[in-house]
Amino acid sequence: MELSGLLRALRLEGPRDGAQPPPAVPPAEQVLLQIGLLCSEGPGGAHRASVVRDLGALVEAADCQWLLAGVSPATLGELVAALSGYAAPPKQEQEAADLPSKDSAYTAAAERAADVGAVFVHLLVKLEAAKTQEALGVPTVGPILRRVVGPIYIFAATHVVERPWTNVRSRSAAQKLLVLLVQATGCESVAEFLRGKNEDEEGRFAAVMGLLKQELTKDTWKCNPATKFVFSWTLPHVTRPWLSRYLECVLPPSLLISDDYREENKILGVRCLHHIILNVPGADLCQFNRAQVVYHALYNHLYSREAPLIQAVLLCLLDLLPILERAQRQQKQARPTALYDEVLQLVLTHMEAEHRLALRRVYARALPAFVRRLGILIARHLKRLERVILGYLEVCDGPEEEARLGILETLQCTIEHAWPRMPCRLPVLLKALLKMIWDVHTDQSSTPEPVKAALLQGATECLILLDRCSEGQVKVLLAGVYSSCEENRVREYIRKVQENT
Repeated sequence: MELSGLLRALRLEGPRDGAQPPPAVPPAEQVLLQIGLLCSEGPGGAHRASVVRDLGALVEAADCQWLLAGVSPATLGELVAALSGYAAPPKQEQEAADLPSKDSAYTAAAERAADVGAVFVHLLVKLEAAKTQEALGVPTVGPILRRVVGPIYIFAATHVVERPWTNVRSRSAAQKLLVLLVQATGCESVAEFLRGKNEDEEGRFAAVMGLLKQELTKDTWKCNPATKFVFSWTLPHVTRPWLSRYLECVLPPSLLISDDYREENKILGVRCLHHIILNVPGADLCQFNRAQVVYHALYNHLYSREAPLIQAVLLCLLDLLPILERAQRQQKQARPTALYDEVLQLVLTHMEAEHRLALRRVYARALPAFVRRLGILIARHLKRLERVILGYLEVCDGPEEEARLGILETLQCTIEHAWPRMPCRLPVLLKALLKMIWDVHTDQSSTPEPVKAALLQGATECLILLDRCSEGQVKVLLAGVYSSCEENRVREYIRKVQENT
């Protein structure tokens, strides 16, 4: 029976004038199996799109008893899988170029997804309504929900964020689906839906990863352009303490994505690794040498020349290195901070020769954290660190002066932690700081006044710290500068150093 006739048979539409009464309604199982077979044949043809839209109208208006009571959970699961495949973005080759922002194939996929999303919305509404009907009851709805929530969630995660294969309609349907999924499973949020309400309860993340796993292998993860985004969008919803139980299924794809040649994928993978590091106990990460594997993967990225990737990697390393350090101490290794030294040595080497302002800013922002973590052991790197500090203080890096502000903070931390080594470096540091104060004062560029004030204040604090660790030598050297300086603003900052006790 055609869907239009079935709609009339279900009294969704009345018979046309002069037409014969509609035939008996076939079982829902038979109808849904036929529709699933049509959808699984591929996305082509206006007829198939019409079938999906008619299916949405059918599900919306059908009686719950007819739609659900006589249908096995497996049949509905197969139908949902077929519809999801029908609406999926077009497959692509492994080495395809960047996704186009406008493409007819993706536009068509977005339209199909909007129609399929409407069907899923109506289905979840029916399942929710069926819970309150005594004839069906929760025992019937429960198995169906367990079959369909995983594929429907992946469909929603594929379309909930703006992508080349989405449009306003498909994103709206995806957002409604997430709300209905959370409601249908008795949860309060997507995170609770995935991880469970408490630590002992298992959520739906295992089911979702079970479906994603076959598409997250070395040979398949690039074929579906949405897979990596579904994974990276889903992973942050599962946090400590739940994530540790899924470590074996989330760590390999994160490493795989981060190891790609495209910067976008590298950053995506590193962010996934960072989430895992923050939300899995260190003991679990260090088991089977996992943390070392992650460290080597991140360390290799430090040779990149792309500022966004370097920023993501440095932030990730700053949270991974303490875990490795604790493990080394428990193993009673002689130098538990060797990895910090290794990373900092490479970073300083790159900083010294770097001329691109974007990278200089990223390095300078991360450097103070490394100095704090090493403490007095930063003395091992003072020779190269001094060259970096002097070089970065000389160069203006734009209106926000992020690089110079970061280097001033680095210098402050270095003086605080390695103060016994500072007096011998006083002449070069004092000269560099005074030169920077003068350059900032005479700067006629677009640098905002608050930024200039922050630079001058940072330089002043460095001079005060140098004075303290050199037993007042800075005050003595600045006396002649103060008497000969005619600029009131510069004299003001020098006076702050001289008056500090």
